[in-house]
Amino acid sequence: MDGPAGRPRRRYSERTMTDRSLRTRIALQAALVLAAASSSALAQDIPLYRAEVINTYPHDSNAFTQGLTVAEGRLYEGTGRNGQSSLRLVDLESGDILRRHNLSPRYFGEGITVMDGKVYQLTWQSHVGFVYALEDFSTLGTFYLPGEGWGLTHDGESLIVSDGTPFLRFLDPATFEETRRVEVSDDRGPLARLNELEYIDGEVWANVWYEDYIARIDPASGQVTGRVDLRGLYPRRGNDDVLNGIAWDADSRRLFVTGKLWPSLFEIRVNE
Repeated sequence: MDGPAGRPRRRYSERTMTDRSLRTRIALQAALVLAAASSSALAQDIPLYRAEVINTYPHDSNAFTQGLTVAEGRLYEGTGRNGQSSLRLVDLESGDILRRHNLSPRYFGEGITVMDGKVYQLTWQSHVGFVYALEDFSTLGTFYLPGEGWGLTHDGESLIVSDGTPFLRFLDPATFEETRRVEVSDDRGPLARLNELEYIDGEVWANVWYEDYIARIDPASGQVTGRVDLRGLYPRRGNDDVLNGIAWDADSRRLFVTGKLWPSLFEIRVNE
C-alpha cells in the first residue's frame, strides 16, 4: 500500500487547488483584458463632430458670457463678474444691446434660460436665482439654489442646472424643488466643470470649463454621446476668455456659440 491512506488524497487536493488558482488567475487576467477592451470600445463609441462656421457676428468683447439662449427668434445673454453681471437682449446682426438689466454688485451672474414667457437666471455662489418677465425684464421673483449655479437650460418640463460637479440637477420650475439628478460621464469617467447648457433635440449640450469642445449628453443616463470640436474657433488670449455660450434657435434650426470676452459670436453647423 502507499502509506497512510490520506497522503495520496492530500497530494491530489493540493494539485487541484493549484490548478484552481491558476484558472482563477487566468480568468482574472481575461476579465481585465475584456474590461480594457470595453473601455477602449466605449472611447471609440463617443464620436467627435466637426463644426463649420456659417456666419460671424459682432459680440461685446467686455461681456463675460455666462448664459446664452434664443427665444422667439431673439438672442438673450447673461453676463457675470461682480459689478458687471447683467441680463441682455442683443441684436444678433449688430451686437447692440437692445435691453439690459444690471444685477446688484453683490451677485455674480451665471446661466440663463427662457421658459413660458419667463427668463430664469442663476448666480454663482449666492444661492439665489432670479425670475424676470421676458417682455421687459421686470423682476417677478427669486428662488433659493443650494450649491453653486453654473449653467441653466430646460427641457420643456424641468429646469436643468449644472453646478461645477458632474451632476445635472432637474428642478420643478414652479417650486424649484429638485426632482431628480443624473451624473454625467464619458469614457474617462465622471465629467465635472459642466458650464453653459443648451437643450437641443432631446440632448443637453454643455460647455466644459477650459475645454474647446461641447459635450452632448443623454439627459436620461448622463452618458456623453458625442463631442463637438471647436478647437481653433477663437484663439485664447488669457485664462478667462474661454469658450462659453450655446444658443439654439429651434424654429430656424440655427446654432450659435461664443465665449467669455470674445469679440465675435459664431453661427455654426455641426457635421454629422
